[in-house]
Amino acid sequence: MFADFDWGAALMQSPILGVLILCSVLTLGFAIERFTYYRRRGGDTGPVMRRAMSAVQRGRLDEAVEHLNELGHPLGAVGIGTLSGFSRAPHEAEEIMHVLLNQQKLLFERNTGLLGTMAAVTPLIGLLGTVWGIMRAFQAMSKAAVAGPSIVAAGVAEALVTTAAGLVVAVPAVILYNYLNRRQATMLAEAENDTRMLCVAARSVVAHAEAQEAAAGSTVHAVRRSQAQPRATVPV
Repeated sequence: MFADFDWGAALMQSPILGVLILCSVLTLGFAIERFTYYRRRGGDTGPVMRRAMSAVQRGRLDEAVEHLNELGHPLGAVGIGTLSGFSRAPHEAEEIMHVLLNQQKLLFERNTGLLGTMAAVTPLIGLLGTVWGIMRAFQAMSKAAVAGPSIVAAGVAEALVTTAAGLVVAVPAVILYNYLNRRQATMLAEAENDTRMLCVAARSVVAHAEAQEAAAGSTVHAVRRSQAQPRATVPV
């Protein structure tokens, strides 16, 4: 069906079809770039998370940061920044984590909005091409002053082709846009949950160390106080 269609004549007579071809090229480029980026930033975080959690529980935040540095997953960047901030200011760790999550979200959303725009716009462009083709068909019929299938065939074919082209571009773009948004939400949620678990473990270690220091300090203070008390003398 499409092999017999005169694409060159359609492109010359309908600029709408040219716009749709341009949109299809842009959509394909954005789709390949985003899919490659998401694939590179994905992966299984379980093994690295277990090693990092073990290091945090032993009080080795620097070792946990080294483990997290192996990840391309958002957990790597968010966990490293949060643990580094925790070592300097434990009370600000949650704010640091939210800032880092927003930064990662911006990286994942780059060019994704363009896919959504193409998914929404290309059917409308195809509809515009349909209207354009029907107008050409009626114009050709008015010039010929006679009605017949051969007169309106070119315009109707052009109208249907632009409609089909718009849908061919839009449907994959919608599917990929929804998939990327879902994938982004999942990865950011994993990064947030795992980072919170690391922070909880770090706070537990810090609280345990402070309790030990407080207990040791109170013991030393009690010993010093007992040594400072005057000893009772027994009369001879």
